[in-house]
Amino acid sequence: MIPCLLKVSLAAAILLNLLCGCTLSVYDPYDSESLSTTEASVPFPSSAASPSTSITIPTEPIAPVTTPAATTQTTATVPPPPITEPIPPPEPANADLVLLSDYLPEAVLDIRYATTNNFTGQIIYERAEPRLRYGTVKKLRNVCDRLEAEGYRLVVWDGWRPAEAQWKLWNICPDPTYVSNPNNGYSSHTRGGTVDITLVRLDGSPVEMPTDFDDFSQAADLDFSDVSAEAAKNAQLLQEIMIECGFKPYSAEWWHFTDTTTYDVQEALPE
Repeated sequence: MIPCLLKVSLAAAILLNLLCGCTLSVYDPYDSESLSTTEASVPFPSSAASPSTSITIPTEPIAPVTTPAATTQTTATVPPPPITEPIPPPEPANADLVLLSDYLPEAVLDIRYATTNNFTGQIIYERAEPRLRYGTVKKLRNVCDRLEAEGYRLVVWDGWRPAEAQWKLWNICPDPTYVSNPNNGYSSHTRGGTVDITLVRLDGSPVEMPTDFDDFSQAADLDFSDVSAEAAKNAQLLQEIMIECGFKPYSAEWWHFTDTTTYDVQEALPE
């Protein structure tokens, strides 16, 4: 629009100059060389009789055209939902039967009655998942820590024994010296506080002990006079740590230890 107005003004000036024979002078507020009024002489044919006249046409300063700054649209950032940590399950009661693997992951589980590698030659347990009372497991936690400091790991041969398995053992070996007579009350294994154990080194290599599991000879008792000095030393170390951590040994079996805390008989797992 503004350039059009200038053209109209100039055209009017030129027309006036033609009529009057004058010189046109235009005020340019944006002259790069001077901010004062300057005369721009435009030669036009003029009459000799008419004197030369100069006409100055002031022009209003033209304000620069500004474009409104683009409005930046901001999008509200929705914070992500807070990350909630899973709530750990409550700690079991001391009398609860728990899986050893859940609390003693470093222990070696060699459940002989879940295989044929036992004195019966038969599979007694359906699953090799030893359980004990939680209170007993906490004591075994201390045992494992003590043994690790001595360079050993715990090997578990047996733990809680269902009543059905106790009857199987008694029918195969009805000798109360080695198998509890379920007619007179169940074994301490059925109470969930007795464990049969041995040792290996931290790298899993075997350790000499008096006998293998379920050996019914006199070498299996706690006399240790009829076994090697190395076997006696290792068995005595195990016995000492177990007693200090709250267990009592069984005179006929060096591998058999019972929690000093007594629990009720539990014949089977709840369905």
